Amino acid sequence: MEELDLRGVICPYNFVKTKLKLESLEVGSQLRVLLDEGEPIRNVPQSITNEGHQILKQEKVEHYYLVVIQKVGV
Repeated sequence: MEELDLRGVICPYNFVKTKLKLESLEVGSQLRVLLDEGEPIRNVPQSITNEGHQILKQEKVEHYYLVVIQKVGV
């Protein structure tokens, strides 16, 4: 599973980077994304869901969030 550390990256760049990374993966692949509290964790998972992908896990780890996304064939 690939990981994308986007802590410190502001919106909308964290969504754009997540979307580009997902485009490079095969359907069914999973991507771990590390996001900051606040706007990133509110916006990125919702935007990824709107793109048709699936959020498998979203949990707080210390001062950031871990989100596991599964790429869906869209």
